[in-house]
Amino acid sequence: MKKDHPDLSVRRQCSLLTLARSSLYYQPRGESAENLKFMEIIDRQFLETPWYGARQMARHMKREGLRCGRHRVRRLMKLMRLMPIYQEPKTSKKHPEHKIYPYLLKGLPITRPNQVWCADISYIPMRRGFLYLVAIMD
Repeated sequence: MKKDHPDLSVRRQCSLLTLARSSLYYQPRGESAENLKFMEIIDRQFLETPWYGARQMARHMKREGLRCGRHRVRRLMKLMRLMPIYQEPKTSKKHPEHKIYPYLLKGLPITRPNQVWCADISYIPMRRGFLYLVAIMD
């Protein structure tokens, strides 16, 4: 795109390219000095405690006497591409060698109690770890 084109104005060039004129003049701003300081602190702490997520990192910074909320910490960690390392529950991952059984109740009319039972297991994330929930239904 040429700003000083002899035949096409800037407005016409932008409309031909389906580009907003404001994006032509946009100059991206870098991070502020305060955010760069926070990013340095986050990086240093993340090397020591790679399991810290945004909430724990925000608490760490608060203990250090810095005012930085968890949303800002989350944005900065995402910008730095830092992902915390923690163990996730593996309840839904099937083993490739396990047999998959057919659904045997298809087309069966269920007319009385205690005829069919079912059970399910799931987990509930908690503040520290997770809790298993088992449901058995008649």
